[in-house]
This record gives sequence, C-alpha cells and structure tokens, in this order.
Amino acid sequence: MSKKKIAITCQGGGSQTAFTAGALKALYDNGFAEHYELVSITGTSGGALCATLIWYALYKKDAYIPQRMLDLWADNTAQSDAEEQFNHYVVESIRKVNRGQMPQFNLSPYSPLMQMMNTFTGAQFRPNFTDFRRLLDSHINFAELKAMGANTELPALILGAADVLTGKLAKFNSRTEAIRAEHILSSCAVPNIFEAVEFDGHAYWDGLFSDNPPVDEVIKPIYVGENNLPDEIWVIKINPTGCQTVPKSPEAISDRRNEMIGNMSLFQQLTSIRTLNELLLNQAFTPEFLAKNGVKAPIKLPRCLSSDDIRPYHIPFIEMSEALQSTLDYESKLDRSPKNIQKLMQDGEQQARHFLAERLAAA
Repeated sequence: MSKKKIAITCQGGGSQTAFTAGALKALYDNGFAEHYELVSITGTSGGALCATLIWYALYKKDAYIPQRMLDLWADNTAQSDAEEQFNHYVVESIRKVNRGQMPQFNLSPYSPLMQMMNTFTGAQFRPNFTDFRRLLDSHINFAELKAMGANTELPALILGAADVLTGKLAKFNSRTEAIRAEHILSSCAVPNIFEAVEFDGHAYWDGLFSDNPPVDEVIKPIYVGENNLPDEIWVIKINPTGCQTVPKSPEAISDRRNEMIGNMSLFQQLTSIRTLNELLLNQAFTPEFLAKNGVKAPIKLPRCLSSDDIRPYHIPFIEMSEALQSTLDYESKLDRSPKNIQKLMQDGEQQARHFLAERLAAA
C-alpha cells in the first residue's frame, strides 16, 4: 500500500517556532516517515528555518532527520550566564516599553548607534548567538547546495519573504533554484530589528508580510511537481486563532494585532483553496484551460473551512496547548532563554504526538 502524501507548512513566530521544532521532532520520533511520504515542506521566518533544516537532513540522508534542526536550536539558545542575562535584559526592556513603563526610542537597524551596539554584543558572546548568518553557515553547507543547484528529487522546499522595493510576495523554491543563506535570512528579517536582506537587485523583509506560511503553492504542480501533490496539508500553527477577551492594555493590543496579522495570509489562502475547489467541482473550467494553467481537478475542499463539508481533503493544524498559549506574549517571540525554548519544544512534541496518533487512527 502506498504511503499518503503529506505537505507540511510551518508558520513563523520567532523564538516561538521552537514549538515547530518540537512538533517536527515528535512526528519523526513517532513513525511519520514509516506511514507517510513528505512531498513538500514550506515555512516563513522561524518556520522557514525549521523547514530548511528538515529538508537539508533529507538531502544529507541523515539517520535521524531532526538532529540538525535540534542542534541549530541549541546553538541559537542562550548558553552562558552572560548570554542569559543579556537575553533577559533585551526581552524585559522591550516588555517594559510595550507596557508603557519605559520610554520608547525608535532606532533603525541602519543607525550608527545600532551598528555600534551590534558590534559590542558580537564581541561579548558566542558568534553563533549574535551573528545569524554565521549560525546558518555552521549548520548548513550552502556551497554544497549551490553546487547541487535546483533539485526535483527531494520534497519541494518553499520559503516565503516579501520584496521591499516592489511590494510583492517572494517565494524561494528548491525545485527552481539552489537554496541560499540569503533566502532564510530574508524570511527572518524582521523590520526595525534587522536590515533588509539585499541580493540580486532585490531587498527582502520578514515572511510575516508574505504567505505565513506558503500553502497555495503545495497544491500546484507548477511549484511542487506533478508527483508531489499532497493528499493532506498539515499546518504547524504558532499564532492562536481567537482570544478570550478584548485586549485593552497597550501590550495586549500589540500582541493580539501581531497574532492576527500572522494568521491573516493563512486564512486568505485557505479561503482561496475553497473557492477554487468549488469552481472545479461545479465544472467552471474547461479541461483545456486547467491543463494550460497547470491545475489538477478536483481539489478537495479543506474540512476546516466549513463545518458542513464532508469531503475528505483535510488541512489540520498542529497548535500549541491553550495552557502554554496563555503564558506567551509578543516578547516571548524574542526570548532565547533555555526555559522559554524548552517549554515550547516540549509542548510541540506533546501536541504533535497526539496529532499523529489521531491521524493514524483516522487512516
């Protein structure tokens, strides 16, 4: 019996995507590869980082697929007392500013003062803790990927970013080009914290402005290939969909706004899939038109979009527990303390174990 084909899409969320790392670890620890075939994996921001490490481990034919991803997260986490103290100072300072307890000073990442601060911190701590490019280079051989070029044998890897100059969404696809460090840096370049990532005549910002995460692409042969169309799409989701009360404090409003922005593109994509599906099911397109545009019919409607739908195409979410989510705020997306990273990974493992057990039981 052939394995069910799965596309995994990873939402962005800074340090909170340690949850994604834990979820991916649990999937592979609990039999994902034995029961399913990964045909594509996508991500933005921290989700792009996790997706790339899983894809790279498959390329390297690692015996234990999650290990490279886990090693990078360990390297990115505060280790020494000095690093923990610096991390605590940064996170708490931002938290106090957002609460109105400290004055806000807007600094550009291009300003001389910010450049000086980055130079100072770079000299005080491990290079891999303060230099994201160096961190990536320590765990991924980009020269090797450049020599390999575009790859159509592996699952498709698609990373989302936004072109600052044109205002258009950007997709970096392993099937059409070699994956570069700049692609990951672009997807993680949060404005006001990092400079725009400039290369090949373009400048890019954080994938939060893009598809978060890319979903539409995994059902289109033009992006993933004819043989990589999924039976199911699994979304590892960082931002909660709803909240219990109307936010009223400045920090609560800011946090909820960030969550809603992070979810907006995801829900828009799911709605687009639903609309396309309904058109296909009602034979709104001719076979010639579909063939010309690289669309296969029918696309089955995601069950999560309609409580009345009974079609089998399923786009389930792996989400944080409510107990963990209630303890998080915007600043925790910047928190690289071992305590924060470990609790996120542990919850990711727990939620993914339950999720996989349910999917296997439903097969």
